[in-house]
Amino acid sequence: MKLRHQHALQVRRQNKELPVYDVVGGSFGVDMESLNGKEDAAAVVDKPTALEENDRGAKTCEPLSAAMRAKIERNRQRALLLRQARLANRPYSEGGTCAKVAKTIDSGAGFFIEEEEEAAQMVKKVVHKPAPVMEPDYLICDDCNKPFMDSYLSNSFDLSVCDKCRDNEEKHKLISRTEAKREFLLKDCDLDKREPMLKFVLRKNPHNPRWGDMKLYLRVQVVRRSMEVWGSEEALEEAKESREDNREIQKQKRFNKKVKELRRAVRSSVWRKDTSAHQHDYGPEELVDEEEDTYRKVCSTCGHQLTYEKM
Repeated sequence: MKLRHQHALQVRRQNKELPVYDVVGGSFGVDMESLNGKEDAAAVVDKPTALEENDRGAKTCEPLSAAMRAKIERNRQRALLLRQARLANRPYSEGGTCAKVAKTIDSGAGFFIEEEEEAAQMVKKVVHKPAPVMEPDYLICDDCNKPFMDSYLSNSFDLSVCDKCRDNEEKHKLISRTEAKREFLLKDCDLDKREPMLKFVLRKNPHNPRWGDMKLYLRVQVVRRSMEVWGSEEALEEAKESREDNREIQKQKRFNKKVKELRRAVRSSVWRKDTSAHQHDYGPEELVDEEEDTYRKVCSTCGHQLTYEKM
């Protein structure tokens, strides 16, 4: 019976090429070669040609209707409004979101030094030249009484003197700040704070360019300022003489002090300090208060006074 059933299945397999179900084993038996051949044939039959693909693409690329275009435009406008609202809610601009932190340098002395940016260090104050003076506004020279448009002394020191009458050796000589204070006995407040403040020009120090710039003042203006401070030339000369005398006295005192120290250093090998305890040598006693029987003795060496009472 079993053999007959297997033979019938084989016949059906050869005729119809169907999957075979094994009743005994409980599984299907499939002819893989026949199935592969049928799949290849179906793939060849179902594969569309190039003309069919073009016709199908032409059908899908139909123009959009007016309603679809209106809907697309509404969505685009809504997206733009949302983007603008989101940008408006930002507290900072795109360039200001990144905070720059100043660099710190360890000085090694217990504190940090903030390093400035190179751009901030390079920024300098730009001084623009004044506009040219028109002919009705020409200045009159104090020496030659001729009108002039512009000059070095008028721009730097507000002095109405043209460049032709300028005398750099005597009359319009420039002096340094130190020389002005020493020669005319002026203080910093007399040069900087007393109105009107004296004008000056900056020049590089000739002794060392790395030092600070020195201030040069016009000698004529410094002399005028000294007269305002001291009142007259006689008072200025008296102040100079008194300061010179005080300087000589202080110099003599320093010299005497050095001589004294030198003598002490030379005599140190001969002179010896007495380190023994002092013994008082009292003189005769003196009556201080008779009612209280108070007496006093005075040391003849150091002048020490000893007061006591007698019982």
